[in-house]
Amino acid sequence: MIQEKTIQAENKKDTSNKVVSPIVKWLATIVSYIFHPLFIPTYVFLFLLKAFPYEFADITDWQLQMRLFGVFWLTAFFPAFAVFLLWRLKFSDSIFLRTQKERIVPYVISMFFYWWMYYLSRNFQDQPIVLRFFFMGIFIATVIGLILNNYFKISLHAMGVSGATTAIILFSIYYHLNYGGIISICILLTGTVCSSRFLVSDHTNKEIYSGLAVGVGCQLVAYWFIM
Repeated sequence: MIQEKTIQAENKKDTSNKVVSPIVKWLATIVSYIFHPLFIPTYVFLFLLKAFPYEFADITDWQLQMRLFGVFWLTAFFPAFAVFLLWRLKFSDSIFLRTQKERIVPYVISMFFYWWMYYLSRNFQDQPIVLRFFFMGIFIATVIGLILNNYFKISLHAMGVSGATTAIILFSIYYHLNYGGIISICILLTGTVCSSRFLVSDHTNKEIYSGLAVGVGCQLVAYWFIM
C-alpha cells in the first residue's frame, strides 16, 4: 500500500509538471538559481552595505571588499564545493541533493560555516551589530532543518528567503526606519521563490510551508536572544 501511494503521488507530481508552460518552468528555474539559499547571506550583507554604509565607516574599501568576499567564500563557495566533491566522489547521486540522505552532510557543513560567521561577527566592531542575530538565525535554521530532514525534505529555498525577509523587517525595527517598500518587495520575492519551487521541484505543501515557518521563527528567536 505504501509503495502504491508513493507511485500515485509521483504520478500526480509528474502530471502537474506537464501542464506547466515551458517558459514558466524556465523562469521558475532561473528564480530558483538566483535565490539559492547559499546566496542569501551574501545578499543580506550587500543590503546592509548599501542601506547602512555608515556602519562600515571604520574600514577601508579594500577591507570592505574582502569582508564581502569572505561572506561569499564561507557561506556559499565552500558549502557548494563540498556538495560538488560529495557528488564527484559518488557519495551522492545528484548535485541537486534530491533525497533526504544526500542532504545530511551538506547540512552539517553549512552549520559549521554559519556558526563560524556568527562567531566572527561577535568580534567585529566595524560592521552592523544586526549581523550577529542574522548569522545566529541561519545557524539555528540549519540545525532545525537537519533535524526535520529525518522526517521530510524541508525546503531550503523557503527557509532562506523567509529568513532574509524576516531579517530585513527586524533591521527596520532595530534602526527605526520605514522600509515598507523594500519589505513589500522582499515578501513578493519570497512568494515568487516558493511558487517557483512548487513548479520545478518535488516539494509538497508541508515542506514549503515548514521551510517558511523555520526561516521566520529562527530569525525572531535569534533577534530576541542576541539583541
